[in-house]
Amino acid sequence: MIRSLKPNVTQDEALRTFRATGFSSLLWRMRTGPLQRIAEAYVPFRLYRVRYAMNRERVQRIFAMDAVDGSLDLFEFRTIPEEGQFVTVESRNCLPGLLDEVKARQVLRDKVLRIVFQQGFFKLRDASLEIEAMPAEIYLPYWLGFYGASNSLRCRVMDAVRRRIEGAKASTFFEQWLAA
Repeated sequence: MIRSLKPNVTQDEALRTFRATGFSSLLWRMRTGPLQRIAEAYVPFRLYRVRYAMNRERVQRIFAMDAVDGSLDLFEFRTIPEEGQFVTVESRNCLPGLLDEVKARQVLRDKVLRIVFQQGFFKLRDASLEIEAMPAEIYLPYWLGFYGASNSLRCRVMDAVRRRIEGAKASTFFEQWLAA
């Protein structure tokens, strides 16, 4: 049993998205083959409160980073998610959290600095970040679409919270997990 954020995409909506007739979906099917099946997968994320100085004001943001290897995009929350935003799920499709805390902080620092620099490098007063790990680990839901022939399936990924198709990085992430 895991504690997951409620998905904003149902199985039927995910299926419709993976079967869509838009240009990117058509291109994906031409490269990989037809949609074979879909499945839910759950990735563990750790919550962090990050503080830094931007211009003359102190900024506080709440990020969630995947606890597998830190390679997925960060989630940002306005506030710490409340109990009503979660569901309890029983699934075999849960990735293990393997990232140790020291490495996690290093990866998070690099990712947050990249985000801050994109907002305006010259606004940052100093590059010191205060990173506070929050006690809870949460799981985030994804939909996986499997395309191609049974001996060479490719994975297309939909973030079930943000309702968007992810890129090659997420596809590789899940394909490596499935191959392991």
